[in-house]
Amino acid sequence: MKKILLLCCLMTIFSCAELQQVVNSLPTQGTGIGLSNVDIANGLKQALDKGISKQVSKLTKTDGFYKNQLAKILLPAELQKVDNTLRKVGLNKLADEGLKILNRAAEDAVKEATPIFVNAVKQMTFNDAKQILLGDDKAATSYLQSATNSALYNKFNPVIKKSFSKVGADKIWTNIINKYNTIPLTNNVNPNLTDYVTQEALKGVYTMIAVEEKQIRNNLNSRTTDLLKKVFALQDGR
Repeated sequence: MKKILLLCCLMTIFSCAELQQVVNSLPTQGTGIGLSNVDIANGLKQALDKGISKQVSKLTKTDGFYKNQLAKILLPAELQKVDNTLRKVGLNKLADEGLKILNRAAEDAVKEATPIFVNAVKQMTFNDAKQILLGDDKAATSYLQSATNSALYNKFNPVIKKSFSKVGADKIWTNIINKYNTIPLTNNVNPNLTDYVTQEALKGVYTMIAVEEKQIRNNLNSRTTDLLKKVFALQDGR
């Protein structure tokens, strides 16, 4: 009788093929049985909310990018030679300052991200949640990226441009590039740093959300609510 009830409950959640996969591998305890479609969707939303509140918020603080080895924005390839050359001629401080202000601009921009993420999470459907639950360690992050990337770029880009102006990055980088371009035997450079930093800031945001998602999927102690425990118990048994 218990097996019949188990199958009936799961049939409201998964397609036939997915049902068979889950039924074949479910553990005997802690499976989250009795969860509704809404419960599963809300559990995945909680996981994303946790990633946003815990990890993305770190990026908005001073040195949130600059001292974070997972998200730190390095120089684009064409400016690596600028950095190396400046250091060779004793301009280490100028090179450090130029790198730091790129990360400062990203920290400013990420403050604009939360409302966009919140809206994307609210729009998640059960079908989205089902695919996420059955997906890989970055499935929720990938969903969020597909739902927010364009909107975040449009938000980040002008903020980064304004931040460059606010902290004097435009002047500092003009000075850096001008100094580099006057060094004998070098080729002149003039990169689009606003676009570059915008793209790198986006990468950093999604990287940090993925960190938290992986923790929730693989570490029972990271499932800090009853709903997270029940929903991801289904994933454990898939």
